[in-house]
Amino acid sequence: MGYLNKVLNDLVEEGKADGGPFAVVKIGSKYELSVKEPYASRVNNLAGKPDITKGSLRILAYISKNEPIMQNSVVKAFGSSTYNHVKELLEKDFISAKRMGRTKKLATTARFKEYFNLGGENKGS
Repeated sequence: MGYLNKVLNDLVEEGKADGGPFAVVKIGSKYELSVKEPYASRVNNLAGKPDITKGSLRILAYISKNEPIMQNSVVKAFGSSTYNHVKELLEKDFISAKRMGRTKKLATTARFKEYFNLGGENKGS
């Protein structure tokens, strides 16, 4: 496994250095082949189904802007469908939830930052 990790890390570094359209990106403990900008915007219409639904993306943006935020506040803003979106976001490891009495405190994760190419540490954990 050590050799494979070295090769993958080398590919990550090569992707940062060269001017090609592709890059291997480390997200958490996994690796993903991605298309760099400006190529990504050109091939976007060729991509399949998105990783996250529009509703969940709206909830994720709200959580990100207001983190850490209590789940009951998000439910007040978006309604009861919030629970399904939060479940999806938790399954995909975009947010974390810590029980706080009868509700949960929601915050974005490091995977969220890496996935959306946002630098820095998350505020909520």
